[in-house]
Amino acid sequence: MNVRLDLNNPDFQKDWFALQKEEFIATKNTLRKLSSMDWNHVYYNKGLKWEKIQSTKTNKGRELYAIRLSKKHRAVVYRECEFMIFVSLHPDHDSAYK
Repeated sequence: MNVRLDLNNPDFQKDWFALQKEEFIATKNTLRKLSSMDWNHVYYNKGLKWEKIQSTKTNKGRELYAIRLSKKHRAVVYRECEFMIFVSLHPDHDSAYK
């Protein structure tokens, strides 16, 4: 089953919609790619760089992960059943882990 994307978090949307056109398109293309993948492909795709964030969890104790959406941006996400829930968008690698 393909990954389903939940992009409804207001913090994620605010930052995503504020991107410059080129970066918005690059992230949109990655999101389109994600929606055509199954979870095993997401976990092992070297370009996405799925990484567990050790320093924090959601309020409900869910594990958080960082995923590359473009050369410049990473998203913080978590998995809930077949959904990848987007929490936030970060312009650099390090800020995704704070």
